[in-house]
Amino acid sequence: MSMWLNSKGGIRMSIHCNSNKEDIKKIVLMPGDPLRAKYIAENFLDNAKLVNTVRNMLAYTGTYKGKEITVFSSGMGMPSMGIYCYELYKFYDVDAIIRIGSCGAYDESLNLFDTILVNQSYTEGNFAYEWNEQNCHIAKSNDELNHIIEETATELKIACRKENTLCNDCFDGYLDDIPAWIRRFPKNLNIAACEMEAFALFYIANHLHKKAACLLTVVDAYYKNQESTSEEREKSLNDMIRLALESAIKLSH
Repeated sequence: MSMWLNSKGGIRMSIHCNSNKEDIKKIVLMPGDPLRAKYIAENFLDNAKLVNTVRNMLAYTGTYKGKEITVFSSGMGMPSMGIYCYELYKFYDVDAIIRIGSCGAYDESLNLFDTILVNQSYTEGNFAYEWNEQNCHIAKSNDELNHIIEETATELKIACRKENTLCNDCFDGYLDDIPAWIRRFPKNLNIAACEMEAFALFYIANHLHKKAACLLTVVDAYYKNQESTSEEREKSLNDMIRLALESAIKLSH
């Protein structure tokens, strides 16, 4: 377990990570699925080293085109993302996190495996109120980081749409009345897709004056009755992964 002294001389520790501080780099890519972190380490990083195993929330640090990068899984949902991104920012001095995840599309123009860059994340939940009693339901990603990702997408000729998304506490596919849920989307936000972690990441990053962005790949499309398999979700997201890595090495210059 990694420990540091706080400003009052007491011990502060990351209770959900067993990484040494030097093993976590300033730029972190954060998939939800631990097996996706393993896939990225094995297929994209050189000299990848397993640096976290607590609760099987796998993390790896290696090099991509000579730059050191950490890939750290977050698990599912805002509570899990909130724990890991807070500890990475606060205890490991991480500067920027790029979430790389999957989403369900609620815009009829989106198709399976389209790539989305999240601008704002909206939640009906009370994550912000529980955190610090703020009545906040919209959290924004970092403009500087988004600009780098958009420029990189153009260079790589990867189609990437900047959209607002909804961050849910409940898996949307299991809701009793999905049309009623869709009708609750704030009309002015033009919600394009739904996922479960971005609001917590953005909110904590802004709270700690850190950087955060979120790239998503569409893995099911509500209006087109399209859905991918679990294997496709793990391994067929390479455009998004490459875009995140190429953006990350620019940040580390």
